[in-house]
Amino acid sequence: MDIIQLLPDYVANQIAAGEVIQRPASVVKELVENAIDAGAKTIKVLIVDAGRTSIQVIDDGCGMSDTDARLSFERHATSKIAQFSDLATLHTMGFRGEALASIAAVAQVTLQTRRKEEELGTCLKIAGSSNVTSQEEIACAPGSNFNVENLFYNVPARRKFLKSDKTEMKNITETFERIALVYPNVKFELYQNGQPVMILPATTQLQRIVDFFGKKINKTLLPIEDKTTICGIRGYVGKPESSKKSGAPQFFFVNGRFMKHPYFHKAIQKAVERLIPSGEQIPYFIFLTVDPEDIDVNIHPVKTEIKFTNEQAIWQLLLANVQNAIGQNSSVTELEFDTEGRPDIPVFNPENLHNVTQPTWEVDTDYNPFAEGKETDEIPTLSSSSSSGTPKSNLSQAHSIWGNTRSASLGIGAEKAANQAGEWEKLYEGIRETNTPHTHTIDLFPSASADEKRSTTEGNETIGSFLNERSHEYLLYCGKYIVTQTPMGLVLIDQHRADAQIRYEEYMKSGAESAAHVQKMLFPEIVSFPQTYSEQIEAIVADLSRLGFEITDMGGMSYQLSGYPAGLDGLEPVRLVTELVDSAVNRYSKVEEEVNAILAEELAEKAAIPYGQVLSNDEMDDLVDRLLQCKSFLYTYNGKPITATIQDSYIGSLF
Repeated sequence: MDIIQLLPDYVANQIAAGEVIQRPASVVKELVENAIDAGAKTIKVLIVDAGRTSIQVIDDGCGMSDTDARLSFERHATSKIAQFSDLATLHTMGFRGEALASIAAVAQVTLQTRRKEEELGTCLKIAGSSNVTSQEEIACAPGSNFNVENLFYNVPARRKFLKSDKTEMKNITETFERIALVYPNVKFELYQNGQPVMILPATTQLQRIVDFFGKKINKTLLPIEDKTTICGIRGYVGKPESSKKSGAPQFFFVNGRFMKHPYFHKAIQKAVERLIPSGEQIPYFIFLTVDPEDIDVNIHPVKTEIKFTNEQAIWQLLLANVQNAIGQNSSVTELEFDTEGRPDIPVFNPENLHNVTQPTWEVDTDYNPFAEGKETDEIPTLSSSSSSGTPKSNLSQAHSIWGNTRSASLGIGAEKAANQAGEWEKLYEGIRETNTPHTHTIDLFPSASADEKRSTTEGNETIGSFLNERSHEYLLYCGKYIVTQTPMGLVLIDQHRADAQIRYEEYMKSGAESAAHVQKMLFPEIVSFPQTYSEQIEAIVADLSRLGFEITDMGGMSYQLSGYPAGLDGLEPVRLVTELVDSAVNRYSKVEEEVNAILAEELAEKAAIPYGQVLSNDEMDDLVDRLLQCKSFLYTYNGKPITATIQDSYIGSLF
């Protein structure tokens, strides 16, 4: 019995829809790209319930005839190509003819379309693949109006696994952004539940970037433009000072199509790797124009991955252009030198060379520096025959300076270096008498007497209990670790992680219980955020306010920052707020309590004592006391160890 059978069209379309239509954002992408290919100059996108209820895309493009409208929902029906060789000359966004068939397979679609030269248009209703429920002539505006309702209504499993409305809307705005950025000559409008999210008039490329990411980004972008036989490159890259740890807008486009290309991204990073802090990235908007024959866009279902014939050559071009843009626009601060009292150096005159005599010197061949009774200031020195006298080097003064420096570096407090010439030898009297190395140590960790030693078994000893019985004398090792003595041995505490954990718990507590103390700013500043943050920004700003930031909505995704939590002195408030919002958006989830943790983590990490900062003994003692009051003082909020112990038994085994 034969077991292989041909699948029905509606089943095949639903399978294809699984690759092309993954979420509501996929529907927006396909319909808006179709509108672009139709030559639309105005595109309006209306979303209801993050696309679950309906997605409507209205354009003023060329429209379709009644026959084309019906045929457009068939699989592999397209006006973009007619034969295989046409794939090598593609200049359109779509070409497979799968999008509308895939959408109709998992949703209920209504299409109203009319060509400009016709008086009446067509209204087509279709659901469940090719099941056309009605088609009739109607009066409508020229162009196309797609209304997609009840997405995944016939695939409950797919609908069940859609994310929250905020997450799905975030995906829609990101998709909308990727298309609108590359077509600034088209007017775009995006609405959610009847409320405008983005209204983008037709404008220039740079202004479109500013419309999305705020006015401040305009000051940080550098233009790049180059045209070769391999490809054309244009766009903008951020200045090194605009780098961020996260949230930097980074876009590659090729022939008007958004793409992801890690290899080209590395070229941008390499161009600025020595100009920005490690782990940070600069914004960039790169538009490539390549011969369609040299790329393959048909390697990914949603066409976001593209294969290039000359990848390495384009990589080198990107690297060179970014370096050139930054090099040409880098500003060097003018240095002003204080010339008061400087020696008057005459201008070199070659005619005076005959008056110059070669210097001569004398050497005392009978001098013995090891002879007894010789004073250090009797050492002869090289002298010029033209000098009036023979200058003598003050070696005793050098030894005095060396002695002071040496004693300071060794921590010698009982002995003081001699300040008078000739007295430096007193420092070494002990060495000559004993003929053994003299070492002076500070007793930071006095040993406990025998009757004070604990008899507690090692199994129930904890670092916390013994830190309470620690020595209150500390040593800072390598500028990172606080070292103190406890009955169980030496305990090392990472000063940065300890302070970060303390601040993290304080911020979490202030966020949960009450508002933190606010440090007012003398001059409030304006912070701008991308339009794509519009769905999440309200909740994040509320969380920032609870943490102690005073932020006022000024409209247009701009906020006035007039205060920040006390204890963050030395940080740039605007940069800090920007990074906090970027991090919260990138890690956002439906559990809003996690936003408090995200913000608290970022604040704690940025405000904590940096490595290399030298603390006084009292400051280290206070830090350890505060650490012991934390709920978790052994590990940080992200699981990294704060303390380490070197037990007495291990130290004893070394000797």
